[in-house]
Amino acid sequence: MNALRVTGLTVTRGAGPVISDVDLNLEPGRITALVGPNGAGKTSLLEAVSGVVPVAAGSVHIGSTDITKHSRVARSRLGLAHIEQGRAVFAGLTVLENLRLTARTRDRVDEVLELFPELDKRRDSPTALLSGGEQQMVVLARAFAARPSFLLIDEMSLGLAPVVFTRLLPVVTRFAEDGAAILLVEQFTQLALGVAQDALVVSSGRVTFSGESRALLDSPEKLHSAYLG
Repeated sequence: MNALRVTGLTVTRGAGPVISDVDLNLEPGRITALVGPNGAGKTSLLEAVSGVVPVAAGSVHIGSTDITKHSRVARSRLGLAHIEQGRAVFAGLTVLENLRLTARTRDRVDEVLELFPELDKRRDSPTALLSGGEQQMVVLARAFAARPSFLLIDEMSLGLAPVVFTRLLPVVTRFAEDGAAILLVEQFTQLALGVAQDALVVSSGRVTFSGESRALLDSPEKLHSAYLG
């Protein structure tokens, strides 16, 4: 399976760059935790990779295909999905109707509902009536139902209680075990590093650490130093 490769990526907003000269590889079956202080440019990096914002310099490849100038829709067709901050559910649709928007088969919907038993119980409920945690599950389940090869997740825990976020992490791990490459941006740094194999620390728009996540978990001093840039 192809990998996603980011080389020398720079993103500018307003007067100057918010991300400068970032290199990143997303390998099939592996989770990369993207962490760093608030305002470091993590969201801008994900948006550039998925095509939400243009790239000022550098390139993005899936395998040998240069997708740097591809539209977001074109990148999606190549297997790249991006779960943005917040809960982007279709509130007027039921849980099942939300999942059918991306699932190609009924069997796939059933498989996803097995991962989210809470949603299976609410399958005919309008998503507007679900709790915040359940709505976040719908967002994840909808992405999983599409079977993307590459999944970018931006602050999955936003607005959720830690116990709910902890409940969702094994689902992300299982998705990676099925072969997807995942880039996980998270405010709960230790939890994110705990499920990831690889880590990237971004501070002030630049990469200050790239390597195995275990290296940061085993050395709080190294993690602290990377956050300071």
